[in-house]
Amino acid sequence: MPVLEYIEQFTAALKESLDAATFVKVSLGNYKGEEEALKQILIRKVVIKREDKLAFTYRYKTRDVVKNYAVDEAIDLISDYLEKGFKIGTLFSTEKDLILEELNNGKVVFRESKASSAAAPSASHDKEKSRLIKPDSKSYLTELKITDSEGKVFKNAQDKFRQINHYIEILSSLIKELPAGTIKKVADMGSGKGYLTFALYDYLHSVLKLETEVVGVEYREDMVELCNQVAVKSAFDKLNFVQGTIEDYNAEDVNLLIALHACDTATDDAIFKGIKANAELIVVAPCCHKQIRREIEQNKVKNDVSFLTKYGIFLERQAEMVTDGIRALILEYFGYKTKVFEFISDAHTPKNVLVVGIKGKAHSSERKAEILQKIKASKEYFGIGYHHLERLLEL
Repeated sequence: MPVLEYIEQFTAALKESLDAATFVKVSLGNYKGEEEALKQILIRKVVIKREDKLAFTYRYKTRDVVKNYAVDEAIDLISDYLEKGFKIGTLFSTEKDLILEELNNGKVVFRESKASSAAAPSASHDKEKSRLIKPDSKSYLTELKITDSEGKVFKNAQDKFRQINHYIEILSSLIKELPAGTIKKVADMGSGKGYLTFALYDYLHSVLKLETEVVGVEYREDMVELCNQVAVKSAFDKLNFVQGTIEDYNAEDVNLLIALHACDTATDDAIFKGIKANAELIVVAPCCHKQIRREIEQNKVKNDVSFLTKYGIFLERQAEMVTDGIRALILEYFGYKTKVFEFISDAHTPKNVLVVGIKGKAHSSERKAEILQKIKASKEYFGIGYHHLERLLEL
């Protein structure tokens, strides 16, 4: 039988499985066509705006590309791909698997085997993500204008809600690295309107079932008053907000210290408070690295990266990396295991660097001396007279 007749049988079985709602997926492999680096195509059913479509995932050597097609167009494409490039096609349904294979000698094998899947997968285009913070029955989300009274996230608050959950996911993974029962008091420095402070309290109490005290420190008195009102309405008895600066807050009994988007040296003030409190976990997302940039610009030291830093945008990025790199070294000096990584924040500040310190064992005097030498060498190389955090800790 000619290969085209086998392909017709294959696509007829595909249509039948789609009509009978037994379709699971199609896999096209052993590609011998002309498109460079294409390895495989995986095809699944999706529903987009209440219309059935087939999603094609084109798997290349170094990337995946996804395209959605109407069902009839998709079936024609599958037939075309089997005729012109892919030598193996497998149709998976809940009733059986069908394999169409064209061998190197031109012979065609068309066989049936037991179903690999017992149930058809969800056809949802956007798979429901399991979130640590659920929108339903959360009065604080309603008070903060994230959800309506029925717990539905407002359209204009979708980015903020995703940001909240992303933040909690990060903190959740970090908290799990600590011994159980470690987090007894949290301080969120520069808490603003409290979106993330409320969410963290909710997670600690509702998910982890801890009795952790959470304090939001905020300079703007109107924000403090608003957040305390919401905390009372939400019956969050161990959450309160205080008016003041990071520099003035007494953090001596804090186990987890957070400062997101504290401007310039305010981040150093927060790290200083955390180190002095011997906090188990310090998490900061710095911004506005002005102090170190001023030092670099003022001293104008010539080095191997001067050809880059003569441009303002590169100088700014260099100042950011040097500032946070020295912060990480200082945390290491005081016995913290450090992590520095990028995370997505929200639509207005799309990417941020997160600097994390997890309390570990104290270093030997030799190791501490080695870290101090690295800090000194870095300052000399970039023409930095002092780093604000270094000065606060009197290193």
